[in-house]
Amino acid sequence: RVDTMSWTAKDICSAVADLADDWRAQRTDRQLRRHLDPADFAALRACGLPLMAVPVGLGGTWVDVATSTRRVAQALRALAGGDPSVALVSAMHPAVLAYWLASPDPTEPVWQAQRSAVFAAAAEGRQWGTITSEPGSGGDIAKTKAVAIPDPDLFPFLEGAPHRVSGAKHFGSGSGIADRMMTTAVVEGEDKPTIFVLDTSAGPGTVHYEMVGEWDGMGMRATQSHALHLRDAPAVRLATTRPLEEITGAAMPPVESWFVAVVLGVLDEAVATARAQLRDRADTLRPYEQVEWTTAEQHHWLAVQAHEGALRAIESGDPAAAAPAALRAKQSVAELAEATLVRLSRVLGGGTFSQRSPFSHWLEDVRALGFLRPPWALAHDLLFLTSLEDPPGLDRT
Repeated sequence: RVDTMSWTAKDICSAVADLADDWRAQRTDRQLRRHLDPADFAALRACGLPLMAVPVGLGGTWVDVATSTRRVAQALRALAGGDPSVALVSAMHPAVLAYWLASPDPTEPVWQAQRSAVFAAAAEGRQWGTITSEPGSGGDIAKTKAVAIPDPDLFPFLEGAPHRVSGAKHFGSGSGIADRMMTTAVVEGEDKPTIFVLDTSAGPGTVHYEMVGEWDGMGMRATQSHALHLRDAPAVRLATTRPLEEITGAAMPPVESWFVAVVLGVLDEAVATARAQLRDRADTLRPYEQVEWTTAEQHHWLAVQAHEGALRAIESGDPAAAAPAALRAKQSVAELAEATLVRLSRVLGGGTFSQRSPFSHWLEDVRALGFLRPPWALAHDLLFLTSLEDPPGLDRT
């Protein structure tokens, strides 16, 4: 077993990139998969990827949002070139831990104790994921109908107040792979939702996790994003008195940048593959095909710049700049990535509609970004709220 505890973030990024290179040789098989392979996640643990979301003082490489977001994005972007579905499920791990990573608060001892327990579980190899979305919620995790009931007799699997959660949930990416999943619910007798951690190590199909819909999406088809019905599922409540929006708001910039990194990695791979195919027949391309190719390449470039802009805003350390930049990058890349794959298909021809072509799979994969939290409508609601304000740092004098 490789001792990754002494690795740097740069070491882990290099190891993940090497693994992604190995997976490229298995592309045809991987793109037809409908399920995740636990061996892939064992390989990623051996590369140290989960430790990128564990603080340095607890054996990981995470420093803070401004310092470490880029490195995690770099690893996920490389990984997506080898297997988009595995990359998206892997992105859920730091995305969930970001709720604790992005809100260090030494004034709340209980919060600090829970943070340490969460990170210790991740350092031990526990895979984290999320199953917060609910039918009819529009992707707003605060609009939950799930109910949590305190259960002091329940032995807590994590530091925090034990509860039992019941309700309908869907898009549980990594179901069956994730040992811990984050969700939201309203505690019986209260009026505002909060976050809970579920023990999902037993997987779906158990007494507490009824699978009501196996994931059959056209894109990211092997993510096992199943729909589950929680029935008195053992859970631990978020150990802070701060409002839910404060915790989620602090986590949003890095989370959005990691989702973008996954789709950008798919886009990188698609453009590079198309370039290699077109290079040998550049002289035979019709004018229309030439324009479509150059436009696709420009869209790819713009997507890269949007991602870079968001990362730089995060690295500035200014939350007022980071949040809108990250969300704008996510929505922009969602549109650019889909448009790029469509243009590549026009240049490469009708063969791209075959399941034998990697481009048909990549097109559906990149479409996932716009539906990741917050999905299209909710995202644009949030963007409109800041669209009429001057950007942070703008000086009109």
